[in-house]
Amino acid sequence: MTTPPDSPRPTIVCLCGSTRFLEAFDAASLAETLSGNIVLSIGSHRTPDAAALAHLPEAERELALIRLARLHAHKIELADEVLVIDVGGYIGESTRREIEYARSGGKPVRYWQDP
Repeated sequence: MTTPPDSPRPTIVCLCGSTRFLEAFDAASLAETLSGNIVLSIGSHRTPDAAALAHLPEAERELALIRLARLHAHKIELADEVLVIDVGGYIGESTRREIEYARSGGKPVRYWQDP
């Protein structure tokens, strides 16, 4: 499938939020995709970070979390806007940092607020 040359590029949306809300990430990803947006998201929609990295020794787990945070920052840089998955209004410390990072780069920030 090729996109006609005169078609505008779809909006790129980066999903941010706690990995404890994987079902909401899936719902938001589908809704954004069906709205015609390109979606960048967390590395896995099936396992929270704590469970996915539980097999690693603590020092390796901490380094992996740092690498994942850096990778997500690059996704925010690529995005046109950020959608915060804030189920029940919850926004954790790392999500707050991502919101601040997005805003410092002039990215609009929207909130999912568990419809």
